[in-house]
Amino acid sequence: MHAIILAAGRRSRLAEHNPEGHPKCLMMFGGRSLLARHLELLNHFGVRTADLVVGFEADRIIDHVGTLALRPDVAFHFNPRYELGSVLSLWAAEDTLTSGEPVIVMDADVLYHPAILQRLVETETENCYLLDRDFEHGDEPVKIAVHDGLMVEFRKQLADGMEYDTIGESVGFFRFGPEIAAIIADECARFDTEGLADAPHEEALRNVLLARPESFGYEDVSGLPWIEIDFPEDVVRAAEEVLPVIRADYPDF
Repeated sequence: MHAIILAAGRRSRLAEHNPEGHPKCLMMFGGRSLLARHLELLNHFGVRTADLVVGFEADRIIDHVGTLALRPDVAFHFNPRYELGSVLSLWAAEDTLTSGEPVIVMDADVLYHPAILQRLVETETENCYLLDRDFEHGDEPVKIAVHDGLMVEFRKQLADGMEYDTIGESVGFFRFGPEIAAIIADECARFDTEGLADAPHEEALRNVLLARPESFGYEDVSGLPWIEIDFPEDVVRAAEEVLPVIRADYPDF
C-alpha cells in the first residue's frame, strides 16, 4: 500500500501563528510537525511507501523529511502549479494512482488521533471515505451525505431538499483500490484539459464517487479527535483542545 500526502499548497490566513512562513504541514504542535506525525503513524501502521506532493517551499519540506528517522520511504512529486487547485497536486501523483496498488490519500494539514489512520489502513472497505458525524454545520466543512447506506453527496454545499439519513464531515483521508485509483487519475487529468485546474481535488473524487456509489463505503470515526488547520482559531484549538485529548490515549504523541 502507498500513501499520497498532499502538501503543495501555499500557507494562508495563519501569519499570526506562523511568522516564519512555514508550509502548514511543517507547523509544530507539541514539539513535532504535522508532517512528522503523518509519516511516523504511516510507518507505525505498516505503510512503507509515501508519496509527498510538494510545491510551495518544496525545498524546506524535503529538508525536513530528511531529518526524520521514523518514516516510510518517501518519494517527492513536484506540482509547479500549486497556486491553482489541489486537483493538480493529486494528479502529480499519477504514477502512484496508476501503479496497480491500493493507495491512501491524505491532506497534510490535519492533526488527528492515531486510531483514525488505523481505521483506514485496516478497513475491509476497498474504496473508503472517513465520516465524522460530530461536526459544526456551516459552509466550510466538506460534507458526506449517506442515504440507504450509499454516499450520495460529497461537497461543502448540499442541494436543497437532498434526502439523506446520515451526514458527517470528511476527515480528508481516503483509501482507494487500484481500479478506482486509476479512474481518479483520469478524472484529475480531465479537469486540467477542460480548464478546471483551479478546482479542489475533492471535486474529482466526488465525480468518481457519484458515478459509481456502489463501489464505495465509509468508516464512521465519530468521537475520535481531529482538526484541519485552516484558520488561526484552528491553531489554538489544535494545541489547547485536540492534542491534549489525543495524548490522554497516547501520552507520547
